[in-house]
Amino acid sequence: MEQIKIGIIGVGRMGQIHLDNLMQKFSEVDVIAISDINEEARQLAEKYSISKFYSDYRDLISDQEINTVVICSPTNQHAENIIKAAKEGKNIFCEKPMDLSIQTATKVLQIVEKSGVKFMLGFNRRFDPNFMKIKSLIDAGKVGEPQIIKITSRDPAPPSINYIKSSGGMFLDMTIHDFDMARFIVSSKVKSIFALGRNLVDSEIGIAGDIDTAVVNITFESGAIATIDNSRQAVYGYDQRVEVFGSEGMVGTENNKSDNHYYFNKKGRTESLPLHFFMDRYVPSYFNEMKAFIHCIVHDEEPKVGVHDGLISLAMGWAANTSIRENRIVMLKEMFN
Repeated sequence: MEQIKIGIIGVGRMGQIHLDNLMQKFSEVDVIAISDINEEARQLAEKYSISKFYSDYRDLISDQEINTVVICSPTNQHAENIIKAAKEGKNIFCEKPMDLSIQTATKVLQIVEKSGVKFMLGFNRRFDPNFMKIKSLIDAGKVGEPQIIKITSRDPAPPSINYIKSSGGMFLDMTIHDFDMARFIVSSKVKSIFALGRNLVDSEIGIAGDIDTAVVNITFESGAIATIDNSRQAVYGYDQRVEVFGSEGMVGTENNKSDNHYYFNKKGRTESLPLHFFMDRYVPSYFNEMKAFIHCIVHDEEPKVGVHDGLISLAMGWAANTSIRENRIVMLKEMFN
């Protein structure tokens, strides 16, 4: 196969993570261009000796030397980026979500599937070693049929109000990872969602039209039930835990910490707190997801996290929003009516 020649659109926080991994850890890849509206990003091109820098993403996608794009632009640009790249026949890796609109995301799905390009969405938690182990044990039948899934996902501190306003809010930006994780674990279609949400962290988040604390119950067609609890502020660190109870057993994972020591004395027990930020907690997952994407291109395989997964998780977010607004159980199929 020809060399995978990549252009990266957006080199902010996530773009730089992927750029670092691609430049240092993949021999079959050549990052030949980056695009960013911020001229300061040109320094990254110089740092990595990347020959091409575009201030307009359309110029990058139109570059005939590029056969693969990695999209890390702001959320409101994802759909536009994806559609143009798919029509140009480029393989695509895109950060979540595809869009904030179900209608637009459905259009993206149709265009990507028609194009035949490789497409992978950045639900990186599927590639976290802890969660991969849980999934492997479930797939091996060690837990039996999953019956109860508990997902705890709490940030150490809320993002800026401007970010909350532009990102789609808690369910479409934060919980969307947990929605995908629940589907990943259960391997069954989602039937319904019931959500409760409050403002217990920062009243300014409520003024901005969002919540900062939530519990979501998901019912699957298999009969399994998942509960997700979210908070924008866990003062002790980045809290990421999963537990799966099934007909034959239970499997779970605790938080990653800076070290695993614990100390006892007559006053009690002390131990390290969870890692404090997602960029520390999920370092291996970002490498693993990109490795999986590159593998699919090289071996002509379909990525396991595609446009359909993005659409369903987005719909789950809107179902949760609807549930809070109308105080009722929402059938997922309602989101597509």
